[in-house]
Amino acid sequence: MKGLALALLLSLVGAGTLSLLASRPAAAAELSGFPLLSALRRGGFVVVMRHASSPREIPDRAHADPQNTTPERQLDATGRDTATAMGKALREFDIPFTQVLASPAYRAQETVRLAGLSATAKPELAQVGADMQPATLTQLEWLRNQVKILPKGGNTLIVTHAPNISGAFGAQGANIGDGESLVFGSDGKGGSALLARIRIEDWPTLGQ
Repeated sequence: MKGLALALLLSLVGAGTLSLLASRPAAAAELSGFPLLSALRRGGFVVVMRHASSPREIPDRAHADPQNTTPERQLDATGRDTATAMGKALREFDIPFTQVLASPAYRAQETVRLAGLSATAKPELAQVGADMQPATLTQLEWLRNQVKILPKGGNTLIVTHAPNISGAFGAQGANIGDGESLVFGSDGKGGSALLARIRIEDWPTLGQ
C-alpha cells in the first residue's frame, strides 16, 4: 500500500514538474539549426556581429588594400574568406538584412562589403582609442538600445568590435570570436533577449 502511495506521489510530482517546465519561458540562446534559419528568414531580429578576422598589426603601404588608404587594420585571408562565405549563405538561404549599421573602421566596413551588403557607418560603433580599449558608456548604452529596436520586416545587422559587445552585454557577449554574432529577438514581454550565437564559419551550414 505504501509502495502504491509512493508511486502515485512520484507520478504527481513528475507531472507537476513537466507542467512547470512546459510553462517556463524559452531560455536565452536556445535557437539553433533549422529553427534558427527559419526564424531569420522570417525576420524581426537584431544581429550584433564582431568584424571578421583581422590581425592586430597595421599593414604598411605596400601590403595595405587599395581602399585602405589611411592605412588601418584590415582583414586577413581567413577574415576575407569567411565574410565572403557568410554573404553567399545569406543570399542562398534568403536571409534578409534590411538595415546594416557598422563601425567606420576599415575592417568592419570590409566585413560588410565582402558579405555583399551595404552599411551605414555609425560612430557609436567605433572602437575608442587603442586596440581593445573599452567603449564609452554612451556607446554601450546606444548599442543596448539598438537591440531593443526589433525590425518589423527583415533583420538588422550591426557590425562592431569585441570591447563594444562584451561591454554592452556582459557575460552574454564574453569571449566573442572573430566574426561571431549574437542574435537578439523578442522575449515575449515587449523586450528583446539573446536567442542564439552564430560563428561566422557556421553561416553556410546554418540549417543543419
